Amino acid sequence: MGTHKTTKAKPRRPRARCGLCGKTGKLTRTECCGQWICDDEHKYKLFSYAHNSCSRNHRRYTLCGYHHNEGHAGDWKTCEKCKKDFEDEVEMYVHYSTNEYNFEKLDNLPDYEPTLCSKCKKVIVLGDGGYSQRGDEYWCPKCTAAEFPNAF
Repeated sequence: MGTHKTTKAKPRRPRARCGLCGKTGKLTRTECCGQWICDDEHKYKLFSYAHNSCSRNHRRYTLCGYHHNEGHAGDWKTCEKCKKDFEDEVEMYVHYSTNEYNFEKLDNLPDYEPTLCSKCKKVIVLGDGGYSQRGDEYWCPKCTAAEFPNAF
C-alpha cells in the first residue's frame, strides 16, 4: 500500500473591505477613525456635488470626519465642541451622526424642530439638500424657483 500524505489547508485571512460599501479593491484607512475605506477620492469631480466617493463622503458628511478635521480631542460621540458647533443647526448634527456614511451611528440623539420653508412652511430636510438659503431663511425648490425665475 502506498502512503497517503494529507496537507492542511492554510486558513484564509479575511480580506479587508470598505466599511461603507463592502468593496475589496484599493483601500485605505480613514485618518479620523482608522476604518478601512475605498481609496477613491480621486473619482470626485470638483463642484459636481456627487456622493460617489466613500472616502470623501465619510470625511465631509459625518460628525466623525468633522471632529477630526476640526482637531477636536477625544471621541466624536461625546464631543461637547462638536455639539456647540452645531447648536444652531441641530438637524445637521443629527444627520452627520446617523447618515449612511458613518461606520458607527450616534445614540441618544437630541430633539430638534424641523426646518420649514420661509415662504410656504413646507418641511425641508437639510441633510437631503435641494433647498436654498439666504441669511436665516430656508426656501424649498418651488419657492426658490418662484422668487428667482431666471436663476435656473
